[in-house]
Amino acid sequence: MAQQPTLIPMLNSMLNSSLNPMLATKKQLNAIALIGYLLISGSLYAATGSGAKKFAQLEPILPTPNVYRTASGAPGSNYWQQKVDYDIDVQLDETSRRITGKETVRYQNNSPDTLSYLWVQLDQNRFADDSIYRKTKTKSRDRVSFNDLREAHAYEDTEYGHQINRVSDTKGNPLSHTINGTMMRIDLPMPLTPGKDTSFIIEWEFNITNEIAVGGRSGYEHFPDNDTYIFFLAQWFPRMAAYTDYTGWQNKQFIRRGEFTLEFGDYNVNITVPADHIVSATGTLENPRDVLTPAQRERLASANANQQVFIVSAAEARENETAATTAMKTWKFKANNVRDFAFATSRKFIWDVMLHEQPGAEQEKVLTMSFYPNEAEPIWSHYSTQAVIHTMDVYSRFSFDYPYPTAQSVNTWASGGMEYPMISFNGYRPTLPKAKDGEADAEDSDPSEEAITYSRRVKYGLIGVIIHEIGHIYFPMIVNSDERRWTWMDEGLNSFLEYVAELEWEESYPTHSNYTNVLDYITEYMTSENQVPIMTQSESILQFGPNAYSKPTAALIVLRETVMGRELFDFAFKQYAQRWKFKRPTPADFFRTMEDASAVDLDWFWRGWFYTTDHVDVAITSVRYYKIASQNPELDFPVDRKIWHRDNPAPISEQRNRDEGLVPRIDRVAGLTDFYNENKELTDQIQWEDRFTVSNKDKNNYDDFIDGLDDWERVALKRALADDKHIYFVDFQNQGGLVTPLPLTITFEDDTSRSLMVPAEVWRTDADAITQMFVESKPVKSIHLDEHHQTADADYSNNHYPPRFLPTQLELYKGDRNSRNLMKDMLVELKAAHKDEETNAVPLAAPENQAP
Repeated sequence: MAQQPTLIPMLNSMLNSSLNPMLATKKQLNAIALIGYLLISGSLYAATGSGAKKFAQLEPILPTPNVYRTASGAPGSNYWQQKVDYDIDVQLDETSRRITGKETVRYQNNSPDTLSYLWVQLDQNRFADDSIYRKTKTKSRDRVSFNDLREAHAYEDTEYGHQINRVSDTKGNPLSHTINGTMMRIDLPMPLTPGKDTSFIIEWEFNITNEIAVGGRSGYEHFPDNDTYIFFLAQWFPRMAAYTDYTGWQNKQFIRRGEFTLEFGDYNVNITVPADHIVSATGTLENPRDVLTPAQRERLASANANQQVFIVSAAEARENETAATTAMKTWKFKANNVRDFAFATSRKFIWDVMLHEQPGAEQEKVLTMSFYPNEAEPIWSHYSTQAVIHTMDVYSRFSFDYPYPTAQSVNTWASGGMEYPMISFNGYRPTLPKAKDGEADAEDSDPSEEAITYSRRVKYGLIGVIIHEIGHIYFPMIVNSDERRWTWMDEGLNSFLEYVAELEWEESYPTHSNYTNVLDYITEYMTSENQVPIMTQSESILQFGPNAYSKPTAALIVLRETVMGRELFDFAFKQYAQRWKFKRPTPADFFRTMEDASAVDLDWFWRGWFYTTDHVDVAITSVRYYKIASQNPELDFPVDRKIWHRDNPAPISEQRNRDEGLVPRIDRVAGLTDFYNENKELTDQIQWEDRFTVSNKDKNNYDDFIDGLDDWERVALKRALADDKHIYFVDFQNQGGLVTPLPLTITFEDDTSRSLMVPAEVWRTDADAITQMFVESKPVKSIHLDEHHQTADADYSNNHYPPRFLPTQLELYKGDRNSRNLMKDMLVELKAAHKDEETNAVPLAAPENQAP
């Protein structure tokens, strides 16, 4: 705000303005002015209407509370969920890259419903020739990449999808079943009544996908230099679909993005692989004597919380790669109370371990492990296991102690990650030296091409993806939300805690590209046109990453740091996690718990951030500065005169007349002056200023005013004049539509400052524009809205009053006038071979005799 002179315009003249047209008497005006002055936090002047919509209760949108889910957000007295146990035998054929399996499923019906059929997920069918995923892929433009060609060739060369060989009861009797895309219905010979269970057997096999070619969450990676593989198997066995109180069977087709909600149960899994493989899997290894060497078992027993122990060293893994065998071994794993099972296997794995200690927890010691090839070194041994432990440190503080005996990070691809109970598949590797062609001249060698290096992006990408995927073991592998419907409950809540953990790992951590502050990163998305609300169903989301990951993260950061405060937020969030640990929450359960445990009405927040595409953009549009008027004309009129002259300078023509030395006629011709000219000091020469001349009547009016005040009003006026406060009316305009708290920094003329948080409820009567009054002891120099970037405001150029010029740099532009020189280009020496980058588009040409 520009520095104001210490002037005293009458406050009542302001109150007589359109801001308060209903106020009638001067006495009432002054009383209101004084009462307003005594308000410490200011008062609101705004029209009613638009705010009511923003702050309407969310109840009509949320499901009605019932015996399964309460109005407080907790599980109800009759909450239920199914239980599914699996006994699985699976064998890997490394040569043909195929697995064959047999499972016995025990399904327990804890619901109040009688079930005549069961639904089973066949997730590998997403890759089958007739899948919805394959049939509905679209292109944004006429371009074919080399990746497109590789994917097409993979589908041509290999038939993908589950091959179901048999579905039977435990006595071998066939069960009628129908396959519909990624779902299989098993028709029960007898309806399954509440409280009863049934068991059945499924035998299946499928070709493992080439992950780098067709994508997906599992598959294999081939290393052609020594013809070795890493296999990482997920969504690999027929899994029971969830049956819930809120949607019945969750049998939406698995197209691509909508991940899974599954049932908890106990697993016994036997994995048969080549004898030189190392296997990482959900659960605990039950037969180490059968699959590990004595040295490996001894190392495993020495695992501790102080340093990493290598069960398989880098040198041992490298040697193992060259010693392939045809012998097979079976690794036996057991996992209790998990909702899924995944495993990875390879002869390439380095294996390191470390203990994570949780004193007083049910699982006091957690065996943390990392599995990775030599191609991932040195970055994986340096960061992976430490990142696993760090994740459990942070997430447990916000939710509950880690409940499982193991937590694993496995390097399975170049980037990205995927999560499962007790195990996660993670990417990022360093840049390896380039292979030399023939005998290279030593003088021509480039050290940068011969060293193992990794970029800053790879380093933080690795740490971040491990935190994210290990974090998913908490959400949704334990707090079992339904990502097939609500992606943000899985990805968003977890990305929020990932963000918290990353900032606790290292300050200035590049959490989102080169941004550390997600609230600065998300504004570009929130102001874009191609977006949908967070609550959109998974497969219909546009701009998936920002919508499902970053925007919910930003929302929860605003909620924690700006709206609720850490103490209230952290307590409520932990209540949610503990209420729904090993259960299946919905969005309403989260929303209601956060309010129930904090006593903060957040309906406006959920509505704006989760159900709309509004964004935050609040502008300070105007500031007006006042001081309390005494109404004593002898004190007020001299100041009023100065204000009048300040606001009404002499006409430019009059000023230039003076500059030219022009003498007014009244000063040149005798006899033209009168009373007003001759008493200039008393009345001033401008008739409009007659009101600034103190008359006897003005004095009498002041005496009458004072006599007409009640005793408390005279005391209040006297105190106000003695305090000599500074009063500011600040106009805020909501340009983005999303209501928000207003974090303000008020800087005074002496360069001191104070910060205050105006709650979002300031918009409750008018969500478009408001005026707020601030009463200060010192004159204000400036007001800064959201100085610390804590609201995700999309435009900070209008957040300061007075407006500021913020310098930046402008690069000079130089046009390129070069054109193609075919003669010169034909003289360029032709290379012996051409190496195409896979990321390049394939050149397209229209067929002969057809217009392009």
